[in-house]
Amino acid sequence: MKYILILSALALTACSTVPSSIVQTPMSARPLTVEQPAPTNGAIYQTSAFRPIFEDRRARHVGDLLTIVITEKTAAVKAGASSGNKSGSVSASIPYPLQGTFGATVGATSASKFADGDNQSASNTFTGTMGVTVVEVLPNGNLIVAGEKQIAMNKGVEFIRFSGMINPDTIATGNTVASTAVADARVEYRTNSQVDRAEVTAMVSRFFQSLLPF
Repeated sequence: MKYILILSALALTACSTVPSSIVQTPMSARPLTVEQPAPTNGAIYQTSAFRPIFEDRRARHVGDLLTIVITEKTAAVKAGASSGNKSGSVSASIPYPLQGTFGATVGATSASKFADGDNQSASNTFTGTMGVTVVEVLPNGNLIVAGEKQIAMNKGVEFIRFSGMINPDTIATGNTVASTAVADARVEYRTNSQVDRAEVTAMVSRFFQSLLPF
């Protein structure tokens, strides 16, 4: 009885933990510390406060922010069919003394036929926007980005995570990038809401019912 109570407690508390993730990189990174030059007081040009008027504001350093426009849509259809048939026959002669009872010959035939078919289809749509952080800059200039968004609703929390590699040339106005232009993308939506708790509770109930003698 003690072990059953322990299993029940573990099953019910497991829903409050953070869901497992396919995104294994850090979710954010701080900008690298850069030493600021000493101010040159008395001059119009101040190196520490200078910012070019036409500077490209696209993300390119660790800690910079981008906006990912998630537009994932996939569809797959699979169909297959097979059929076959087989037939055979056999006959044998009956000895003369037994022909009056069984006839001159005895024959048997057999046939088998089968058909099989399978149809499968799947489609997924995931749209939205979220901010990500540049966590690494590769030697060729490509950016490794990752980000996480948590939304608490009532007693459940929704986790939206994203990671991938971005070519700086695909960064559009406003530092936005379409998820379809991200290489090695990892996009996921997980939750630890009451729906998950209800599923776990149902599993526990089925476990106890399987132990009942009736």
